[in-house]
Amino acid sequence: MTTPTEKNHNKHLDLLHDYKIYLIKYIEALERMDKQSEFAKEWNKSTIKERKQEIKTIDKILKNLIRF
Repeated sequence: MTTPTEKNHNKHLDLLHDYKIYLIKYIEALERMDKQSEFAKEWNKSTIKERKQEIKTIDKILKNLIRF
């Protein structure tokens, strides 16, 4: 039987994982736009870089936390 704290912990880890998946899809969409337009490529370069760094950080958090 899980405690309310454990349920809350798992819920937040799931939300963090869902956000990671969202970021991956967002980056893929930006990269598709980059292929269509040179202007979009320059415009999205920093955003893509920041989101990839964010994904790395989320991965570290998820790997270091133990699921109950």
